[in-house]
Amino acid sequence: MPAERVNVRRLRIVTPTVRTEDLVDAQEVAELLGLSHRNSVSTYLHRYDDFPRPVIERGAGRTRLWLRKDVVSWRRSRSTS
Repeated sequence: MPAERVNVRRLRIVTPTVRTEDLVDAQEVAELLGLSHRNSVSTYLHRYDDFPRPVIERGAGRTRLWLRKDVVSWRRSRSTS
């Protein structure tokens, strides 16, 4: 079997990795966006269809975590429009 096929097959089962220092909670998201309260982040999730979704969401009332780069990128895209 050619090496390329073996590698492609392995890529399908690789779990994505995230550096923990790249994760931010609702408080940090609020700070990045200049919001007064972390609860406003939930409002943004419902109000803006293009707002980044949390990469970790454990259920109602539990911590949500976003990738910092996703939030910063979204903020930049909104400030240029």
